[in-house]
Amino acid sequence: MSNAALRPFLVAKDDAGAFRVTVRTTRYNSQGYPLVSTELLEDSFRTQKEAKTFVCTQYRVETSEIATK
Repeated sequence: MSNAALRPFLVAKDDAGAFRVTVRTTRYNSQGYPLVSTELLEDSFRTQKEAKTFVCTQYRVETSEIATK
């Protein structure tokens, strides 16, 4: 079991070459095991910078909370 915290936002390139944003929510069960839920957003972006800017403005987060692949 890993105790490393996942960053709540992931920006990754899809098969078509567009960048997509995944929102990850981590919660813990009664034994302390992390349960991660993911939601892929409908929006797609031409560049990674556009995707990061969207996340920062819509969710009001710092860039340190965004993971990239």
